[in-house]
Amino acid sequence: MPPRSTNKSEQVYQLKITLRNSQPPIWRRVLVPGKFSLYQLHEVIQIAMGWMGGHLHQFHIDGDYYGIPHPDDWESVIDERHHALSKIAQEEKRRFVYEYDFGDSWEHEILVEKILPPEPGVKYPICIKGKRACPPEDVGGAWGYEEFLEAIHNPDHEEHDMYTEWLGEDFDPEEFDLEMTNRVLQNMK
Repeated sequence: MPPRSTNKSEQVYQLKITLRNSQPPIWRRVLVPGKFSLYQLHEVIQIAMGWMGGHLHQFHIDGDYYGIPHPDDWESVIDERHHALSKIAQEEKRRFVYEYDFGDSWEHEILVEKILPPEPGVKYPICIKGKRACPPEDVGGAWGYEEFLEAIHNPDHEEHDMYTEWLGEDFDPEEFDLEMTNRVLQNMK
């Protein structure tokens, strides 16, 4: 077994990412280098969850907002590109929130499950497990997703045809493709 590094930026963080207000839960478990910036973590979350990246995002950490600052921001935003995961989460069991798409307000709880030494020969980031499909973009948040699921499963629902025309009839809320997710993650720079 390799010696445990005391430098958190050299270690690997096992994170559980859970989409809040999803029943049954939609989640991913990823291994991410501690040296990754919060911006790089944002990219990992987008890929692992299955989002398309077309909306704004931010992290909520200890009452502060981390994202890409913009002159039109209403609140002070700390630049996520300059803050490493290892500096934000220095111990296991640490929790913080990632919000994607301020209109739909998809909130994800990030839990640091473990801080581990890297395994030789493994390229990070990597997704090791997950459950259920990512909701479609622009479906209206957690409550809109519930309505969407009801509509696609009921041919008599007044919005059934609209949703199946929009996304096709093959949307499976139980499906998560781990292999495909990791192919995309492995192409991250």
